[in-house]
Amino acid sequence: MAASSDQRHGLSVAAVIFDLDGVIVDSEIWWHEERVAWATGLGRSWSAEDSQAVMGANSRAWARIMRERKGLPPEQDAAIEADIVGRVVRRYDAGAPEIVGAVDAVRRIAASWPVAIASSAHRDVISAALRATGLEAIVPIVISSDDVEHGKPAPDVYLAAARALGVGPEECLVVEDSINGVKAGLAAGMRVALVPNASVPPAPGAADLATYVLGRLADLDPGPLPITATPGGVTGARATRRLRR
Repeated sequence: MAASSDQRHGLSVAAVIFDLDGVIVDSEIWWHEERVAWATGLGRSWSAEDSQAVMGANSRAWARIMRERKGLPPEQDAAIEADIVGRVVRRYDAGAPEIVGAVDAVRRIAASWPVAIASSAHRDVISAALRATGLEAIVPIVISSDDVEHGKPAPDVYLAAARALGVGPEECLVVEDSINGVKAGLAAGMRVALVPNASVPPAPGAADLATYVLGRLADLDPGPLPITATPGGVTGARATRRLRR
């Protein structure tokens, strides 16, 4: 007999892996604004559709995509990457654009579960964000998509985080805000909690793919966790499961 939804989602959660941009810090809009400023300086435009095209990609990939979408020569990739990374890092000098309750949620969860960050951001940006939020010592394991061969939606960054944590992928809970991040976590064999970002919402279909959907990170408890989107599972009044440690 096929496993029930309760059985499939009753596995123990041994570790929690967070995305950074859009989950812990409300920085997705920063990336968009800086790309708009970059394109404007070249006499070009940068749209929300352009931003969706680069979401989840590692630095090498998004620089290439930006260059291709704006018709620039291939030798511009490194300069584009350095320009955008520098712009975003400088914005953290004035503090982090925190999401209400998100940093406290990470601290709370880290007190009971091993945690890591698996982000598509450049390491310089990740470091700036962790300094600005005071999470450097709280989340000691950090993997950038620049550290692996393929960025999201490939599973590489999440699998690397699981290895660093010493935990099997099936025991990891991923927290994401984008469709490419959700795809990456699922491809890694992990359960994924989608926390849609209000400033830059995920692409259509993200909630349908995610194992769990939460209104805000502050609501996340790897004990009781509401499920509002589980492919093949249950929804509505019956959609409450307990993820046991």
